[in-house]
Amino acid sequence: MNKLKVVLFSIVILVSCKDKLAPIAKNAIQPKIITEKTPHDTDDPAIWIHPTNASNSLIIGTDKDSNGGLYLYDLNGKIIKKSIPLKRPNNVDVAYKLKVGNTTLDIAVTTERETNKIRIFSLPNLEPIDNGGIEVFEGETERNPMGIALYTRPSDGEIFAIVGRKNGPSGSYLWQYQLESKNGVVQAKIIRKFGNYSGKKEIEAIAVDNELGFVYYSDEQIGIRKYFADPSKNDNNEIAIFGQNDFKSDNEGIAIYKKTESTGYILVSNQQANTFVVYTREENSNQKNKHIKIAEIPVSTIECDGADATSINLNKDFSKGMLVAMSNGMTFHYYDWNLIQKEIDKQKD
Repeated sequence: MNKLKVVLFSIVILVSCKDKLAPIAKNAIQPKIITEKTPHDTDDPAIWIHPTNASNSLIIGTDKDSNGGLYLYDLNGKIIKKSIPLKRPNNVDVAYKLKVGNTTLDIAVTTERETNKIRIFSLPNLEPIDNGGIEVFEGETERNPMGIALYTRPSDGEIFAIVGRKNGPSGSYLWQYQLESKNGVVQAKIIRKFGNYSGKKEIEAIAVDNELGFVYYSDEQIGIRKYFADPSKNDNNEIAIFGQNDFKSDNEGIAIYKKTESTGYILVSNQQANTFVVYTREENSNQKNKHIKIAEIPVSTIECDGADATSINLNKDFSKGMLVAMSNGMTFHYYDWNLIQKEIDKQKD
């Protein structure tokens, strides 16, 4: 290819990228902390809250590569540990007090795409407790696990993993597994298959609201779908779909900020616009199970895939909690919730 063709080709690429991705807004909220870089490609974070000292809480993030892994970060963004090597870990979630033998363990669970498994690690030491991993979507031609969220049933503390994949049939796109231990090793049994899928792009981001009992997932370029999280309800019908006209292109990472047991916000990454669209966590009183858009927050993350949030007072920098968001550049950004709330209040007014 001669020099003129190279220049023209580069211009075409730049124009194409510019059309798809918005620049960072001048009024974008800046993160309090940007983490140290991983070697490959960050994708999704989860927040683990320390049981006795919130200032010792940790962020768990995926580094999505064939030689990737889970990374533990402290609240200053420093990498403090890497897991054993994993084959393209995609998304990750955290749950507390899984019954293992005569004790309970906090856990991080991630999808491992190249092995068609989920991997389970104890927290905060990030050691595997799954005997090499648990196969998912067995017997299916479409496997390739991507999204994951953990549901803890309030009535009995049982923990379930809801797993998504790159492609799959509508109506049984998501599989739900109950986690249990045998001889100190965590296992999983399939108990439910559900979830509509448009076929437009893919489903990666999944989030569960334990207190209210709902699971949300991003059907990219379509909207956010809502279902009951508890399999004992025997109800696989879609409750609602919202956010269908609120995104530039892909609706991606979902974070739930809980102000009380039943109020707060659902934040969804507007990936190509570099913003988060904010919905009420509580349902619209006039339209049951609908969630109202109340704000759109410009942030400095670039093409955010995954996000998580907490309202726990972590330290002086995050007195009302934080939003953690993946960004291009192999990092995660920690946002002071006070700044997010200020912007929400301004737009609501």
